[in-house]
Amino acid sequence: MELPATAIVIAGASGDLAKRKLVPALDALFQQEKLGGAPLIVGTGRTAFTDEQFREHFSISAPFARRLFYHRHLKGLRQFIDTHGTFGRVVFFLSLPPSAYAATAQGIAAEGFGEKAVVIIEKPFGSDTASARTLNRNLASFFDESQIFRIDHYLAKEAVQNMLVFRFANSLFYPVWNSRHVESIQISALEREGVVERGAYFDKAGIIRDMVQNHLLQLLCLLTMEAPLTLRSDDVCCRKIDMLRAMRIDDCHRFQYAGYRSEHGVDPLSTTETYAELQLSINNFRWTGAPVFIRTGKAVHRRGTEIGVRFKTIPRLLFNEAGTIPPNQIVFKIQPAEGIILDIQSKVPGTDNTLSRSTMNFCYRDSFASAIPEAYQRLLYDVLRGDRTLFVNAQESETAWEVVEPVLDRGPVAMYEQGKLPESGLPVRWIDFDEYQGLCG
Repeated sequence: MELPATAIVIAGASGDLAKRKLVPALDALFQQEKLGGAPLIVGTGRTAFTDEQFREHFSISAPFARRLFYHRHLKGLRQFIDTHGTFGRVVFFLSLPPSAYAATAQGIAAEGFGEKAVVIIEKPFGSDTASARTLNRNLASFFDESQIFRIDHYLAKEAVQNMLVFRFANSLFYPVWNSRHVESIQISALEREGVVERGAYFDKAGIIRDMVQNHLLQLLCLLTMEAPLTLRSDDVCCRKIDMLRAMRIDDCHRFQYAGYRSEHGVDPLSTTETYAELQLSINNFRWTGAPVFIRTGKAVHRRGTEIGVRFKTIPRLLFNEAGTIPPNQIVFKIQPAEGIILDIQSKVPGTDNTLSRSTMNFCYRDSFASAIPEAYQRLLYDVLRGDRTLFVNAQESETAWEVVEPVLDRGPVAMYEQGKLPESGLPVRWIDFDEYQGLCG
């Protein structure tokens, strides 16, 4: 689509996110001619840079570097941008601590950008329900909701977007996507590393705030929600909010890895969880009776995010008279390698009805020759197009906080060894996601 002339401002441009993700994503979009004609990219922050010093801060193409400028602080930014041309829209990416969002929004409004401004913020959107509401009210005092884009980068992953296609573009699965056929839903999001340099932030958050409230509840919504009337953002968002309102956390176990309290920035007496297991129920006609199990944490044995849908076992008839046939499973691999895996039973050739488990794999790397775009490329491009489908609105963010509010900072914290999973405290037979690592790996 034809995009208006756009100025893109990165507030906090000397930070790690801008260097690793934002500027490289904008460079890629520029090379694909998706930034519109003659875009202006301005970094701003407290660090004193010349334009050349700022450009040298990044590994980017030479033509894109010439579109890159730096202006220290927000004051005078409007005049600075006006000297470089006329722009129909100014997009602000707040690559800043969430505590600075409201003050920065006020500064942007004070500079007179008004209706031309689009503001992008990234999770966490608050630290609980009350703070999320306060943040949303503060932002709404300066900008209309249509001008605010809340990023959850998990939603831009191709494997996540493909879940809706898998569910609603294939009649094969729709009839069995309910608690009459599904035994349980299991979500596993694990990281091998500890908190590394994020100790000061993480110790105030914990894994439930950092992962469950946003990324993992979003995945669960897309997996379980009813079909939206259209793919317009308002319709998709309404379905996700309906799902969040139907969710309840029935059990929660918190853990902390040994040595966490010695990490830089962490309170020596911290009771913050670095690993959590939760059991949820979805109380609607489609999903009542099919429990949802979530586990997520740091400093375990591997890295990977998967969603497993385990179906109910078949009756003890025909091939299953002994009751030994395992249930069918569908595994969505979200990262690091994207794919969908279907477990089925098949007959071993040359035998008298000896059965063996087989897997049907759909692997992105094998099915598509082109490189999978990085999540921030998709998100930034959607902002430029005004497409809000992959973004979270104010009501959705607050409703997600309401789901996890009852378990925030509640209950004892057990210890576990680094490099190992804690012993599960939930009544679940976990899908062995480890055995799928060689598939689409």
